[in-house]
Amino acid sequence: MKQAEQQFEYGLNQRVPFLKSVLFGLQWAALIISSMIILGKVVGDLHSSDPLARIIYLQKLLFLHATTLVCQVLWGHRLPLIVGPSSVLLIGIIASQGFGLSAIYSSVMIGGLFVAILGVSGYLRYFQRLFTTNVVAVVLLLIAFTLTPTIRDLMTGSRTGINPLHSLFFGFGLVFLVFLCHGLLRQTLKSTLVIWAVIGGSVLYYLVFPAAQGEDLFSGGPWVSHFFQHMTLHVTIHPGVLLSFVFCFMALTINDLSSIQAVMELIEPKDTEDRMARGISFTGLANIACGFFGVIGPVNYSLSPGVMMSTKCASRFTLLPAAAIMVILSFFPAATGFVANVPNVVIGAVLAYVLTMQIAAGLFVALRDAEGGGFQFENGLIIGLSILLGTMIAFLPEQILSTLPSFLRPVLGNGFVVGVVTALLLDHVILRR
Repeated sequence: MKQAEQQFEYGLNQRVPFLKSVLFGLQWAALIISSMIILGKVVGDLHSSDPLARIIYLQKLLFLHATTLVCQVLWGHRLPLIVGPSSVLLIGIIASQGFGLSAIYSSVMIGGLFVAILGVSGYLRYFQRLFTTNVVAVVLLLIAFTLTPTIRDLMTGSRTGINPLHSLFFGFGLVFLVFLCHGLLRQTLKSTLVIWAVIGGSVLYYLVFPAAQGEDLFSGGPWVSHFFQHMTLHVTIHPGVLLSFVFCFMALTINDLSSIQAVMELIEPKDTEDRMARGISFTGLANIACGFFGVIGPVNYSLSPGVMMSTKCASRFTLLPAAAIMVILSFFPAATGFVANVPNVVIGAVLAYVLTMQIAAGLFVALRDAEGGGFQFENGLIIGLSILLGTMIAFLPEQILSTLPSFLRPVLGNGFVVGVVTALLLDHVILRR
């Protein structure tokens, strides 16, 4: 613990001077809000074409994730660990389109309950045994590969009448520009690159395509008392949708665990088992709340260690100003209206950058023991077939998916679920060593 504290100017439970705390909070808020912009806008657009409905969705998302952050920092894992929308739940939502929002978010509530029970029951260690190195690598890689059709649609689809080919070229150019910045910037600025890419990419888009007009989202928007009236109260259980989300929440739990462990290895706090159980439990409770209000649920992100090392600050209390900023923004429709006006092609390009990091993490997990003989030909077979089948399912045309029985479509039509099930079968049954 002492060795871990020596590398930070402020330790885990140390209070930071007010001005410094606000500055650190702004950096944390930029990271969290950037994830809200990307995933929140994608899901909001899937749910409704009404601009005001998308604003309400982003308002709820900001408020609920800010509340989750406060609860985690004060009573959950009590670590300097940010939360944000789960990309694996985005896969479940996309695969379940057409079955109704009540079926989707009822499944999110039940999935959150499943995670919360895992956290408090003590069965977490048994659950972790299912997710070997091969399976975890497949999960990380599949999140990226099965969202590729979404990136394609974001880059080529447009409500502004811009030629899809021109939009696609702009998206590719923005992706390479972001990677150029990634290579040139120092770690402190690199950690906030996503938010700058969203802002700069939007400005560049409207300069390159002056004919493109944003939607008028700032007049007649909902105010403070309105956005909590839009809740998902009608519980609808669809077996196929629920089973699809069960697998998504299994992956979410592993993602959550790895993020908590990454920060604990850096800080080396006491009572690690208790922190892990509390963190998982609060993630489950937060997903129950998000399902109730009809928004995508949160997960702990693994971005925190890089920010902590660059700022030399490991104090968990610096995340509270970030939560306060998010709460304030959630009550101002003009702020969320600006977010809703970010062009889809910019969201697609930034999402491509983020998911490339996800692929890098998956390859790192798969190959980190390669020099010691840990990675063998059979490992490649397990990962390769799982990724291949999952990606094939993700790109199946709608006319083929529509021929599946309705109760099986959310499962067999979900490339992520098919890939994970394949990895579990290969690793634990067919090619078990």
